[in-house]
Amino acid sequence: MKVYIDVLLFVNFFFDFFLLLGVKTILKRKTTIIRIILASFIGEISIIALFLPLSTISLLLVKILISFILIISAFKYQDIVYFKKNLLYFYLLSIILGGVVYFLKLTFITKEDLLLNLIILLVIAPYLFYSYLKENKNYKINYTLRHKLDIYLNNKKYTYIAYLDTGNKLEDPYKKRPIILVYDDNLNFSYENSILVPYKTLDNEGLIKCQKVEKAIVDDSITLKDILIGKSTKKFNIEGIDVILPNIIKEELK
Repeated sequence: MKVYIDVLLFVNFFFDFFLLLGVKTILKRKTTIIRIILASFIGEISIIALFLPLSTISLLLVKILISFILIISAFKYQDIVYFKKNLLYFYLLSIILGGVVYFLKLTFITKEDLLLNLIILLVIAPYLFYSYLKENKNYKINYTLRHKLDIYLNNKKYTYIAYLDTGNKLEDPYKKRPIILVYDDNLNFSYENSILVPYKTLDNEGLIKCQKVEKAIVDDSITLKDILIGKSTKKFNIEGIDVILPNIIKEELK
């Protein structure tokens, strides 16, 4: 089997660079691209070590030592917790990227066409890796703001998945009670039994019918008192969400 050392070094550098960039992105580490590039060059030692007469255990220890140096070079050393978290995410992302490369290798890579193989490894694999990082970031932003909500109204219990909207500051102007917005056709508010609260958005304004609930429980642990629910006439543009929690209750959810 022919081994092109220069190609191997280049691919290894490329992947180390993307892994370190991934750690920087996910953990929001303050470092420079220059440090990441220099650290990626240090990772080339692990490739050179493959051609040395080392035992399996010795080679493993060398690779672990190199990964320590690589992480410190890219992100510096602040304390053991900081270092361990950087190292953990570096290994986790290595497993993910390795899985992507292995899948592409089984599916597309041929033995004959070296140029095609490089295109697959250096273009498609990083793109899939970047897509994963982007989706992971969106997941952290969106799903950590989702909460289970139980509303008790008129001796009935309604259960929803609610979204904490930090931009929702809606409250009634009379007693300054926060308002939970609910989109549910099963809720029937009559004008006679409702508190009418004015609202205004960038493109609309009007009155929203609200009622005081007996109680509202978030995540089966936090009871919200002295709070209103307002019936929304439009479905929210958030997947799987029928309730919007107001910004004012975020302190109670910490």
